[in-house]
Amino acid sequence: MALTAQVKDELTALGVKKTAQRAAEVATILRFSGGLHMISNRIAIESELDSRALVQRVRRDLAELYGATSQVSVIPASGLRRTEQYLVRVIEGGETLARQTGLLDQRKRPVRGLPNRLTTGSRDDLAAIWRGAFLAAGTLTDPGRSSALEIVCPGTESAMAIVGAAGRMGVPAKAREVRGVHRVVIRDGDAIADMLVRMGAHQAVETWRELRQRREVRATANRLVNFDDANLRRSAQAAVAACARVERAMEILGDSIPKHLRYAGELRLSHRDASLDELGHHAEPPMTKDAVAGRIRRLLALADKRAVELGVPGTDANLPPELD
Repeated sequence: MALTAQVKDELTALGVKKTAQRAAEVATILRFSGGLHMISNRIAIESELDSRALVQRVRRDLAELYGATSQVSVIPASGLRRTEQYLVRVIEGGETLARQTGLLDQRKRPVRGLPNRLTTGSRDDLAAIWRGAFLAAGTLTDPGRSSALEIVCPGTESAMAIVGAAGRMGVPAKAREVRGVHRVVIRDGDAIADMLVRMGAHQAVETWRELRQRREVRATANRLVNFDDANLRRSAQAAVAACARVERAMEILGDSIPKHLRYAGELRLSHRDASLDELGHHAEPPMTKDAVAGRIRRLLALADKRAVELGVPGTDANLPPELD
């Protein structure tokens, strides 16, 4: 949970100047962290938050944007609550605030998702929606096999609203329901990093990327150590050798590489552990493994010929000693 806390701390401290984005953020926080209640026959808004800094941010926005006065009470840690929580409550003018933030429609009916004016806003407004949802009910797990950026949603409609907002920003997210709890999850590593940047967590995303890279290097090392099958080991060594030769070929040829051969070389270097068949599937448009192999062979042959002309070491120069 350390990553989650780091992201929330950074987002809470983020300065947002535009009124539309502040309004989108605070409306989403209210929607995802609480709801509407009847207190003394009056509509009240309650929001349960997990940090004092976030409470101060929400109360300030409510006062500056809507002129709403709020109260705060502390919910002690007990049972399933490992830490104390804070309940922000607006009673006086709660109904007016609910309409202004989109929790109620013009007919005083509760809005089950998010207001249309928020989900159809600019990309900055959509990022503010996601920032508010994460501050209210988000978690970020460490990068690894089950890494995820996840938002717990109050219902199906709100889940689909933020899935749509992510889609409009070009970030793939999926809604799912587990034991009656609605969640929106981003699992792809690059998509998680993209969303963190869009929300404004620039320092946290660097930490996350560093952890991700460290895990990938460790996983790759473990795979090499645990290769029991001789064919797998030979395939891994062949991939290492191919990448080393391609890198040297591109150094020798520089800008003179034919476009189609450069593409094959870059494909090899972008997917170092992939087989030729897998490389063909990664290509746009897809190619057969023979086509990929042929292009790489021509690239290496062209580079070796050029190396002879220049009197410099050929593509074998970069091979590790054990593969020489």
